[in-house]
Amino acid sequence: MVGKYKDFFMNLGFFSKSKATLLFLIVFSAITIPVFYHLLKVEKQLKIYNPIDVNPRLVDKSVKHIKKNHTIANFSLINQNGKIITNKNYEGKIYVADFFFTRCTTICLAMTYNMSELQDFYKNDDDIMFLSHSVTPVMDSVSVLKKYALKKGVIDGKWNITTGDKKQIYELARKSYFAVLEEGDGGEQDFIHTEQFVLVDKERRIRGFYDGTEKEDMEKLKKDIVILKASYTQK
Repeated sequence: MVGKYKDFFMNLGFFSKSKATLLFLIVFSAITIPVFYHLLKVEKQLKIYNPIDVNPRLVDKSVKHIKKNHTIANFSLINQNGKIITNKNYEGKIYVADFFFTRCTTICLAMTYNMSELQDFYKNDDDIMFLSHSVTPVMDSVSVLKKYALKKGVIDGKWNITTGDKKQIYELARKSYFAVLEEGDGGEQDFIHTEQFVLVDKERRIRGFYDGTEKEDMEKLKKDIVILKASYTQK
């Protein structure tokens, strides 16, 4: 009988210790789980690119000193419908930008195909838009762009294919998007040719660079857009 009471009290002691352990685990979990969640959430944030974060050869010397708060400059261009398109049309939107020309028979073929595929993938997502800039704006008139847009299945209001002042377009490429290596002044003899796709967030900040000719990069772009969109829902 004495042995049974001894076992009973020993079991109570174990139970008491177990309760303390259980309580410790609950408190520990309550503290650490949010911390780990926060760390995971931080890992999933996309980088915000400033001139200091980009290959120096891609950055115009006039903006190399900027270390933070870089945004895409204001712009005013003309799209395939002859409509003036400005940064206001992209306000509150995530968008993908590139530089092309309609007569291009090399990298632009793959770029336009991939941009078209992205447009189709996001056609029902009002948060996502696309913006293409002609690097031969004199040749790419509104009528030429319209014909090109119809051929490529461009959705009006979703994807703007634009022409405009050459100096402005080239300045955007070099000083805003960091899309090209070649130096130049946007003059008559200046010409840029780049496969770069640039991901821009709702605050007009650069969040990623992608090879517009590569399928693997397009899949990465889609994944990055998921992360970017999630960052807005978490706010």
